[in-house]
Amino acid sequence: MLTIRCPHCGERTHTEFTFIGDGERERPADDASEAVWYDYVYLRDNRRGPLAEIWQHTLGCRGFALVERDLVTHAVSGTRPLPPARLPGASS
Repeated sequence: MLTIRCPHCGERTHTEFTFIGDGERERPADDASEAVWYDYVYLRDNRRGPLAEIWQHTLGCRGFALVERDLVTHAVSGTRPLPPARLPGASS
């Protein structure tokens, strides 16, 4: 079982969280071309190693966190609050 440390609530099991997406990809501007949006939504690198991911503590404080997780071992090496500018729905 994956354990994630919520920046507000402390350690919890992953079942309390919802995976939102890759925390290293920048969301395109609302007026970006269809090709740019296609790349953002559908094209992904299938990489190994550490990755910053966005998770929401849906069964807890409902806050968002950047979670550093190794994609091979699933080990979580750290978490921090998601900056307000990166919150889903924040204007770009």
